[in-house]
Amino acid sequence: MPHAHHHGAHGHHHHDKLTYAVFINILLTIAQIVGGVLSGSLSLVADALHNLSDAGAIFIAQLARKIANRPANETMTYGYQRAEIIGALINSTTLILIGAYLIFEAVSKVFNPEPIDGWIVVWIAALALIIDVITALLTYFSGAKTSMNIRAAFIHNVSDALASLVVIISGSLIILYQVYWVDIVATVLISLYVIYHGSLLAKESMNILMQAVPNHITLPEVVDFMKHTTEIKDVPHIHIWQLDEHKIMLDAQIILGNQPNIDLARLKLALKETFHISHATIEIVNSAEKLDTCYISAS
Repeated sequence: MPHAHHHGAHGHHHHDKLTYAVFINILLTIAQIVGGVLSGSLSLVADALHNLSDAGAIFIAQLARKIANRPANETMTYGYQRAEIIGALINSTTLILIGAYLIFEAVSKVFNPEPIDGWIVVWIAALALIIDVITALLTYFSGAKTSMNIRAAFIHNVSDALASLVVIISGSLIILYQVYWVDIVATVLISLYVIYHGSLLAKESMNILMQAVPNHITLPEVVDFMKHTTEIKDVPHIHIWQLDEHKIMLDAQIILGNQPNIDLARLKLALKETFHISHATIEIVNSAEKLDTCYISAS
């Protein structure tokens, strides 16, 4: 029977919190769209679209987490843990697309200005701010610290809370000073913030999916550590990547120096303690057996 690595994701019991957050965001989106249309405020409609994306983000996060919790099997030997990374990538991409669309709408409104009812904007945005804070807390306590997938949904909600705050400020300026252009500026600021955080999350997700070396590790330092810790003459072949945001993997070939043997268990433990490498596959070879060099030393 083929060997399967049992890397099942830890179970989470936060389904209800995320479900409540989805329904709250949908109701808020409807209220904001109605308020935006009645008041003529683009920034309020922008906030509504962002809220709708929040509901979608939380739903995707829920679905991805459910898939990720499936155990490994003979076909999916690593399990389904990367489902959460894919969920994070989808959510971060939607953040970028929504931000770009809202900037386009803001520029269009420069050439087609409309009157705005500041009071409707302020009251709806104030309601939105309260709900955004509640949904942000719900997603945060559903595992935002430990899951990139949930963190993406959390950032959706936090950025929307900030967006609501910006809308309140712009609505107040419209009431006090009739400065209608501030609505367009507020929309652009919201959009840039959304794009920025979406880009950071997308990059982090893509690095894992493309099996990049984790940010806190460099190949030269790992190779140097292996050489100085044990009697290793050379490391001609090495790969380091992340299975998900918590599990770091290593695959390497080593050539020994004067010692005919090496304590691989001790080396793997040292790699785990120093670089948090949770799973290492290390093969001892001689110069004739080594694979094509997959690592070029900086020395």
